[in-house]
Amino acid sequence: MKLGMFTMPVHPQTRSYTETLKEDREATILADRLGYCEAFFGEHLTDACETITSPLAFISSLVSDTKTIKLCTGTINLPNHHPAQVAAEVAMVDHLLEGRFMFGISPGGLRSDAEIFGNLDADRTAMLVESIDHILAIWSGEPPYRREGKYWNFSTERTLAPAYGQGIMVKPYQAPHPPIVVTAVAPFSKGLVSAAERGWLPISANFLQPAWVASHWPKYKEGCEKGGHAAEARNWRVAKSIFVADDDKVAARYGKGPDGPYSFYFRNLMAKLVAGGRSDLFKHDRSMADSDVTFDYVLDSLVVAGSVSSVVDQLLAFREKVGDFGTLLYCAHDWVDAGLGKRSMELMATKVMPEINKALGASAEAA
Repeated sequence: MKLGMFTMPVHPQTRSYTETLKEDREATILADRLGYCEAFFGEHLTDACETITSPLAFISSLVSDTKTIKLCTGTINLPNHHPAQVAAEVAMVDHLLEGRFMFGISPGGLRSDAEIFGNLDADRTAMLVESIDHILAIWSGEPPYRREGKYWNFSTERTLAPAYGQGIMVKPYQAPHPPIVVTAVAPFSKGLVSAAERGWLPISANFLQPAWVASHWPKYKEGCEKGGHAAEARNWRVAKSIFVADDDKVAARYGKGPDGPYSFYFRNLMAKLVAGGRSDLFKHDRSMADSDVTFDYVLDSLVVAGSVSSVVDQLLAFREKVGDFGTLLYCAHDWVDAGLGKRSMELMATKVMPEINKALGASAEAA
């Protein structure tokens, strides 16, 4: 199992924006140094807590400060952008990173972003499909492109001048394009079937109960079979909120305590998702009453916190419930205590993952 990183991020809005951007960069640089294989960054334009407004701009700031880690959008919310602009900017970042990049896309989950871009009441999934079709056509095609759809129409036909490059769009570094990644946030996701059919790679969200994470693999497999692709567990990424400490008391205080960043994260996320009618995401059983979806229940069931041995046991038990997957994405949260935040990332890479992979190897040999 590989180790990567995912961050929305979610910071208290009382903190300095300049400082949280520095912190998010520092966490990514540390992840690179510790051998994390990839890092995904969210996109939210109208949220004072989720403050990476452009994952591509953020990634560009890290090109020269990282060496091996893949830097990935997690995600670009396609209904909120013109597809030609996304095609051009993603191609440029792919070249800056010389292929150390993956292209995460989604219809967007932040309702205030949808409102400000005028698509709150639109079919944003249909917009995503049209947008990515335009983007892929730009990358595979030649000018003047001549793209027509329900939401966007464009070409460079009237201004094309090939002799001096006008009207010609750049193509990505990776051929035919960077790997496309989608986040799965719904139980038994139908969208995951369509994505897998097109050869796209899945990430299961960190705020889903294990039963719903487990429901993603059959859907991914179904889509791969429809598209004629091999369904390989190594292509499945699963995100998880994890805190590792040198002792269990510190882990309980910081990872599950009321003043810790994990409590802040889930209070913030619950407020948004429950208000949007999505409390079912936190339930381990769909028959569960909404009133039983308490904060303590969510925090206790969705955060893995403890000493190294405890976290190893919890993650192996989690994997037993959801099935085999290729990459565990460590969710980076606010550094209420920078020392503890960094130490957790270090212990995760140097202690937890070696023990997990040792256990998985022993299990495979026994089988």
